[in-house]
Amino acid sequence: QVQLVESGGGAVQPGGYLRLSCAASGSTFYIYAMGWYRQAPGKQRTLVARITKTDIANYADFVKGRFTISRDNAKNTVYLQMNSLKPEDTAVYYCYSEGGVPIVNWGQGTQVTVSS
Repeated sequence: QVQLVESGGGAVQPGGYLRLSCAASGSTFYIYAMGWYRQAPGKQRTLVARITKTDIANYADFVKGRFTISRDNAKNTVYLQMNSLKPEDTAVYYCYSEGGVPIVNWGQGTQVTVSS
């Protein structure tokens, strides 16, 4: 099984930036992709960005040009650089991994609050 630990959330003003990190441990050999979802109060969990082991990245339309996902395979860590943050980016951000058993694993979530 894979364990995921997120860090880097917090509160920031509109236009500001944050960098989230997610470190994987356990059966990391089977991971072929990692990424981030987010869930705002009263809304469904939504994919934000995903990156494969070969660095193919995909983004939700609402973060394109503002967020960048990257990974360090040697450290089994994925990052989400979030720039030009907006109040509507406020949510709990969840790291996830694909691969292994179970095929999808989740982190505990980290709160991001964008407010003036």
